[in-house]
Amino acid sequence: MLEQKLEFKLSQKLSPQQIQLMKLIQLNTLSFEQRLDRELEENPALANGKENTSEQDEDHPDDGSQIIETEDINIDEYLSDDEIPEYRLRSNNYNTDDENKHIPYAAGISFHQQLMTQLDTFSLSDQDYKIASFLVGSIDDSGYIRREIMDVVDDLAFTENIFISKEKVEEMLKIVHKLDPAGVGALNLKQCLLLQLKRKKQTPTVELSIKILSHAFDAFSKKHYKNILSKFSITDQQLKDSISEIEKLNPKPGGSYASSTKINSHIVPDFSIQIIDGELVLQLNNRNAPQLHISGAYKDMLSTYKDSKIKSKDQQEAVQFIKQKLDGAKWFIDAIQQRNHTLMVTMEHIMNFQKEYFLTGNEQKLKPMILKDIAQRIQMDISTVSRVANSKYVETPYGTKLLKSFFSEGISTTSGEEVSSIEVRKSLELLIEEENKKKPYTDDQLAQLLRDKGYKLARRTVAKYREGIGAPVARLRKQL
Repeated sequence: MLEQKLEFKLSQKLSPQQIQLMKLIQLNTLSFEQRLDRELEENPALANGKENTSEQDEDHPDDGSQIIETEDINIDEYLSDDEIPEYRLRSNNYNTDDENKHIPYAAGISFHQQLMTQLDTFSLSDQDYKIASFLVGSIDDSGYIRREIMDVVDDLAFTENIFISKEKVEEMLKIVHKLDPAGVGALNLKQCLLLQLKRKKQTPTVELSIKILSHAFDAFSKKHYKNILSKFSITDQQLKDSISEIEKLNPKPGGSYASSTKINSHIVPDFSIQIIDGELVLQLNNRNAPQLHISGAYKDMLSTYKDSKIKSKDQQEAVQFIKQKLDGAKWFIDAIQQRNHTLMVTMEHIMNFQKEYFLTGNEQKLKPMILKDIAQRIQMDISTVSRVANSKYVETPYGTKLLKSFFSEGISTTSGEEVSSIEVRKSLELLIEEENKKKPYTDDQLAQLLRDKGYKLARRTVAKYREGIGAPVARLRKQL
């Protein structure tokens, strides 16, 4: 049965402007600059503070641009002549010498292109070249072919219409193994290391290293050194020399080459913190606060309309178009001001919350801090703080840091005090660094040592923190 009724209810929805503001807050400095450039291109009513106004000043003594105020747009106000626009009263420290230049990057040759260039030096039949090329194309950025040989055989049949045996693929794989860097095209770590050792001058140490990896790789990877000593009837010194030789090998032969051809990412800090006379001074990157105003050309258009005695329909439509662009320009400038205000307020409270760290640079001075702590202080939503902290960097006397790195959970000490998990990880890192490598601490021992320092941690929590700092288990940290 259909029923029609009237119902009242309250619901909260974000306006398109609010959604755009949240997106602006989330952008880091470089992304914000790109967004600003796009808005300047799309809205001709906007012009930035770096605009050259020398020609405008000659034609318009009263100035060729005007600041957009924050109240509602009023066309008559834009048509009026202000003797001294507000922006003329502001100090402008922009220097053309300080303009950021874009540094071009060399295109370089990709890792796979380099391998294909080497492959071209071999005398191969058309079919063999296609097989070898397919294998090179299967190599990942680390330098491995992480596929089974039979999978390669099947793919060659389905995609290249080449029907061959497994033995033929293995034969072509040996050609790929001759390419540089040594170890490229290996199917696993064991093969990768062996390929590199076989390229070296065959000394007794290298030969022993090949034997160990060939016949006792599992024992070697698990550091069961006693089994290796017994199996090969060698001395401790011989094993140490072999371990040293193997440690010189590159487990990711393609990694170094692939990373060298990538475009270097450049971090532009969104904030800077300095210590002046023992006090912290926070600044927002000037690139975050551009001076935007109305384009001089738009003022000319409005002035022309104002001076004309007869207002045609086309002129009225033009004014409506200009009105829309001015509305968009006003909102964008307001959004930038709100964004900068939100960034500064949030960062200021983060700085004050972690004042001891920013004054000393000692990570053990970091206090437990979660998003809610800052959100309550600035009386904003947690999601807003998250947007600010997630992709912003701050330049400090101790390096450029990601804001997100200052947030951490709290851990209770035996005295009831709350300390940051970052402090605990730092203490754990020092314990592992200073341990006796011949007899490294187990997770139980590390947990007890941390409890002795006052940190109440279970063994599984210690294991999680140990993995977080990239430290393996005790057996794999052991050295002869």
